[in-house]
Amino acid sequence: MLAWQAEAGADEAILETPVDRYKASITFPVPPKAPARQVTESARAPAGMPLSPRPVAKPAPAKPAPPATPAAASARELAQSARNLEELVEALAAFDGCALKKTATNLVFGDGNPAARIIFVGEAPGADEDRAGKPFVGVSGQLLDRMLGWIGLDRTKFYITNIIYWRPPGNRQPSSDEVAACLPFVTRQIELVAPAILVPVGGPASETLLRRGEGISKSHGRWYDYQTPGLEVPIPTMPIFHPAFLLRAPGQKRAAWRDLLILEQKMAELGIS
Repeated sequence: MLAWQAEAGADEAILETPVDRYKASITFPVPPKAPARQVTESARAPAGMPLSPRPVAKPAPAKPAPPATPAAASARELAQSARNLEELVEALAAFDGCALKKTATNLVFGDGNPAARIIFVGEAPGADEDRAGKPFVGVSGQLLDRMLGWIGLDRTKFYITNIIYWRPPGNRQPSSDEVAACLPFVTRQIELVAPAILVPVGGPASETLLRRGEGISKSHGRWYDYQTPGLEVPIPTMPIFHPAFLLRAPGQKRAAWRDLLILEQKMAELGIS
């Protein structure tokens, strides 16, 4: 519960001392009236005007890459040898450095249009994805499809994958070794698709790809650069909330909608329709 609350953004106390809310006589101090704040551009902009991204705080320094393990080193060699997505799937099928492969039903590689200019990257397959062999086909995936449909996107116009290719047992969170074993393939997959926009879906995907040391409550709706040796230029990258989180915290849907509008604006700037 503490981890879920932190992911939802409840990371600080409201009052300095505990409050017994069963006591009817309790009263709350009234804070002094704050001076009126200047209305932000996005709040006062009329319909049709550009929507500015959320104000960006001083960026946190990038965290170092996780230490290389024998499995990660083998994965990197296999991934770099792939010249296209078909060869990358074959390399993954031959890779035995991730223990999740032994308990999963199917390899969940990717879905959508590999030639699309937008790629979405989530965390790991669930039970529905494991059965189907495709990412984001369960309840949360259906919500994501509806969300993206609001800005004119469907799976003929984007490509989608995860940072983990096999379902963790019981939908548990992937371990750091499992992430490290799959990451070289994810990196190569992004390089081969070579999108104009990268969208990490949820905190784990955002942290794995960007290594900013910031929670999704702070990073969503902000633009970063994603760069690897295999990319000619950095890819504009904006994290969004995971739809599974929105199902648990519907109060965050307003923020998620604003993030989609920011994404739509970037698409327009880059000529993506």
